[in-house]
Amino acid sequence: MSSVSAHRHRRSHSRSSQSRPLSPRARSPSPPSPTQTFHPNPLPIIIPTPALVESVAGAAHYSGAKVDSDSMLKHRRSSSHHAPGEITTNHRRVLDDLNELYCCRPTLDIFERSWNKDAVFEDPLSKCHGYSEYGAQWFALPKLFSKSEQISQRVMSSTVSPNRFVYHQRQQYTTRWWHKVKVVESIIVVDLDDDGKIVRLVDQWDGKDLPTWIGASLLRKLNAKVTPWIVSIPKLNHSS
Repeated sequence: MSSVSAHRHRRSHSRSSQSRPLSPRARSPSPPSPTQTFHPNPLPIIIPTPALVESVAGAAHYSGAKVDSDSMLKHRRSSSHHAPGEITTNHRRVLDDLNELYCCRPTLDIFERSWNKDAVFEDPLSKCHGYSEYGAQWFALPKLFSKSEQISQRVMSSTVSPNRFVYHQRQQYTTRWWHKVKVVESIIVVDLDDDGKIVRLVDQWDGKDLPTWIGASLLRKLNAKVTPWIVSIPKLNHSS
């Protein structure tokens, strides 16, 4: 009897366990999806054009000035600056006169029209002060070279404040006696006064800085002093 009761108890326990529903296993909540927040830039992006940067930076470098991007952009907004290749009317007149000089065709009219009598002229071979010194350098060219031709020229910068223009030039010279040909590539920086006349011209061959070591400086000054003894130049009018 006891065995039958035990058997029935096991069967009823088995049925109750089969009929009892299984509770599902709790799942952990999924992490929230990442979100991106975009904040608009409150300041406008100002990108200077490559031509502007090249022109102003090149002109500042060859005139010995330090280039600062902020001051460069401020100067661009505050002063009258022409794009590379453009040039003011007065600068064009002076440039045309310089082309005549570099082509070995100096005249008194050019110096009276476009040069201040107290101007400074510098290149790797000389450092001249005043018409008597720089005039002799220009009038010496046709005695040294039978021919001088401009191969190329490009205006890099032309500004009203400061009154300056900078240009690149390739000039081919032929010596008078040996007929040797020499091509000189230069960066030329020209500063003018309020009358539109040259007060300083720096001719940098191959765009390099002028020599400043003691020996070179003495030779450059000596060349400026000696050349007027060898080359005669016409006298300026007193009104110039």
